[in-house]
Parts: sequence; C-alpha cells; structure tokens
Amino acid sequence: MKKLIIPFILCVFIIGFVVTYKVKSKKGEQVMEKPKVDLSSIKNKGEIYLAGGCFWGVEGYFSKIDGIADTTVGYANGNGSETSYEKIKSTDHAETVHIVYDKDKISLEEILQHYFRIIEPTSVNKQGNDAGRQYRTGVYFVDEKDKSVIEKFIDDQKPNFDKPITVEVEKLKNFVVAEEYHQDYLKKHPNGYCHIDLGLADKPLERKDGKYKKPSKEELKNKLSDLEYNVTQNAATERPFSSKYDKFDEKGIYVDVVTGEPLFSSKDKYDAGCGWPSFTKPIDENINYKKDDSHGLKRVEVKSKGGDSHLGHVFDDGPKDKGGKRYCINGAALRFIPLEDMEKEGYGKYIDKVK
Repeated sequence: MKKLIIPFILCVFIIGFVVTYKVKSKKGEQVMEKPKVDLSSIKNKGEIYLAGGCFWGVEGYFSKIDGIADTTVGYANGNGSETSYEKIKSTDHAETVHIVYDKDKISLEEILQHYFRIIEPTSVNKQGNDAGRQYRTGVYFVDEKDKSVIEKFIDDQKPNFDKPITVEVEKLKNFVVAEEYHQDYLKKHPNGYCHIDLGLADKPLERKDGKYKKPSKEELKNKLSDLEYNVTQNAATERPFSSKYDKFDEKGIYVDVVTGEPLFSSKDKYDAGCGWPSFTKPIDENINYKKDDSHGLKRVEVKSKGGDSHLGHVFDDGPKDKGGKRYCINGAALRFIPLEDMEKEGYGKYIDKVK
C-alpha cells in the first residue's frame, strides 16, 4: 500500500505546483523576475527608467554599453501597480527598461545621448512598426536631482528637430517587472524582431558641442609620429617605461595628441608602477568606454570622445581612497600642457582642476 501512496502524493504535489505557477504567471506577478545581478561592487550607482518603443530592442542596445550594470524590462507609469503584457493596453503602462549604471563610467547625460540615438523623439505613441500608448517614449526618474539634467538635455535637443519633442519626463510612479521570456529577449533570440540598429552601440558617441573633431587620415599621418599614429589609430601599445610621461610629475593638463581634447589632470596622476602614465579619473566627461575582449582578455578600452583616439584601458586596481580606478594610458596618445600655459592655450576653465 505504501508503494502506491508515495507516488500518488508526489504526483499531487507536482501537479499543484505547476498549476499554481501558471496561475501566478497569468496574473503578471513578479514571480517571473530574472535573477538579480550583484551590484555591490558599484560604489557610485545610478538608475533610470527609459521607455522607447518595444523594450526588447531598448534593452538589447543598452546591455551592450559599458557602464550599464544591469537592465530589466517591464511596464511603467500606468494605472496601478499590477499589469501584464496582455493587459498593458487597458492599464496604460509603457514598455520600459530599468537601467542601473555605474556613474564612474557613464553619466546620465551620456545615457540620454544613447537614448536619443535610438528613438524618434517627436513621434507620438509609435516607434518603428509598433504603435499604441504602450510604445510611447518616456524618461522616468527616481532621483529628483535627475529631473533638471533630463529637462536641460531635452531643451538642448529641441533645435535639432522640426517638430516638438514628445518624450514624457516624469517621476517613476510604478514599475511591474515583465514576464521572464521578455527578459534579455534578443540574447535568447539573436534573430528576433528589433526596431533598433544594435550596431549603433558599438559606435562611440560624438561630442555634443562638436569640438575637437578628428582630422583626416592624411592630416594625421603628417601631424603624428609613427608611434603616436599607431597607438591612437590602430590601438597599438607603447613599450612599458618608454614614455616621457611615465615618471613625469609637473603640474598641468594632458590632452589628446590628435585633437587637443582635455583628458587628464596632473592632480589625478600617480605612479602605479606599471610602466605607463596612470590616472585615477578623467578631467571631464570626454572619454568613451568600450568592451575589449582582444588577446583573450576582458578589459575596458578608453578612447577620446572627440577624436575617437585609442588611449589605453581602465582597471579596478587603482587607489581605493581615490575611487579604485586606474586609467592606464599610452603616453604617445597624450600631449602635456603646463599649468602656466593653460590659459593662453584655451584651457583656462580647467585650471582649478589642476591646482
């Protein structure tokens, strides 16, 4: 008799579990939330919620951007805190991506530059082939300080468009995590539908002000030494301990040898003992970051934003009291401007960051 009872009990338990799971799934509850990413190592964390049409493509794009620590798709700023993929039309939620980012690697303004790169900001309730209120555009913030940054960015964008920008800017009211099959959809289905060109994520952002533009290839060959050209244009690496800036400690600013774009301050330079000039942080937001898996290594390449010059790499083994970063930079990618010459060479606004 026991032999019959035990299998029967197990069978009832399994059936009950499956039925319960299906019922909860239909209700759109957050039981289907994907596993959380460990974000404990990020000291300067930010978050923002972006609605930009079908959330598969928006998440697919931002998951490729260095500095984005985690993405989760869901439904935001609708009527109430419960909905599902089948119900969002009636609850007026927007397909949205929750983005957690490392402020030491990417700023909110840069995230918004990426966002405007992949949406049509003048379109009402339509992105790509998808139409309906659930596909509206919106930037939903949780930190009140972000509101002014978002509004200023959008105001700066207005002259670039003939029609009014229709992107919602609101504080996050609610966010319901979407069903599991929506999470990282394009990683699971690389050939799946996407209204966004994900290849754009591999192209560096251009400076908003258009300054420090890269000269032509011919001009660069005439201007740069062979080493400077190979380092900045071909991502070559100079020999360790060979740069004149390795043991160099004068006060001043380091700029891109290609364009003159300001990159690092002598105040943030230190001797890491690695054989290349090292800094704890950039002087401004003039650097792009790119994942680099070459040579069997997982690294983060740093490039100048205006000239797209290869500079070196950034690592997490820098001084802990200065943020823990080590920008390991090829001296051949840099030109040094002494403190006393900064004003006359047009870098006066950075003097306070050098003294």
